[in-house]
Amino acid sequence: MFFSLFRNCLLSALIASASSLCMAQPSTNWPTKPIKLIVPYAAGGPADVVARELALVLSADIKQPVTVENQGGGMGVPALGVVARAEPDGHTLLLAAFGNMVLQPMLSKKGGADLVAKLKPVSTISTGPHVLVVSAKLPVKNISELIDYARANPGKVSFASAGTGGTAHLGMEMFKALSKTEVIHVPYKGSAGAVNDLISGEVSAMFSSLPSLQGLADKGLVKVLAATAPSKSAATKSLPLIGSALPGFEYTTWYAMYAPLATPKATVDIINTSLGKALKNPAMVTKIEAAGTELQAGSPEEVLAWTQRDSDKWSRVIRDAKISVE
Repeated sequence: MFFSLFRNCLLSALIASASSLCMAQPSTNWPTKPIKLIVPYAAGGPADVVARELALVLSADIKQPVTVENQGGGMGVPALGVVARAEPDGHTLLLAAFGNMVLQPMLSKKGGADLVAKLKPVSTISTGPHVLVVSAKLPVKNISELIDYARANPGKVSFASAGTGGTAHLGMEMFKALSKTEVIHVPYKGSAGAVNDLISGEVSAMFSSLPSLQGLADKGLVKVLAATAPSKSAATKSLPLIGSALPGFEYTTWYAMYAPLATPKATVDIINTSLGKALKNPAMVTKIEAAGTELQAGSPEEVLAWTQRDSDKWSRVIRDAKISVE
């Protein structure tokens, strides 16, 4: 009942956003003052890196300062609220992850489904796979060996995550279901403890973005086995795919830009065009894609399509695994 209610709230939010895209709006000039770019994560993480690089390029293009404001904590809900309540003139924007817009509203009563309905998609920003990483002490070299090992040792393979309900946890639940293995979820409060225990062998594996673990892999402390989806990024495009050994397994993480719901369509169109230009900046593309993230400009309708796709995908995983977060 809880899950169905919040999934319906999320889908209602999608419908509201989609309907608002079609409303006739007068033309407008943008920007007329500095831009605030709200990021629902602490400084230094993948979202913050993309936001700050984008802010530099966008600022140079539009001739107005673009300031990144980190609003971490609260599952991203406070950051969504800041933008939902902002003046709908295109000068306060939200760079959100799919976890903020898809997962949290389905997982928790505090996940911000009501705020998602008050935000309008502007543009896709980036997408990229996770990688499956195992401890160097685990006696496996590829996905097939990991599956065989987990089947031969039920309950002995553990997957770390930065918390219940996050992408790493849900990726493990998908792996568990499709591989028909008995693996254990070990949630941590943040990624630091999870990574430390992965190195020591206290936990066996975890799903993660590649940049945060590449240095450890280069030192031989962990082993990168495969990617969760195909990628054009130089950092991940040559990795084996989990789906090649486990048919049906595939997911990506993504970021998109949002504005307050009442922002005029004409303003959204101008911002979308400006973001499209910035996201093709060669220096920015080289820097971001070297870290395993693929910049991808797209329309508001594409944001809605990504959201619907992942709502369908992860709702099944969440339902079948009976996951909720208070």
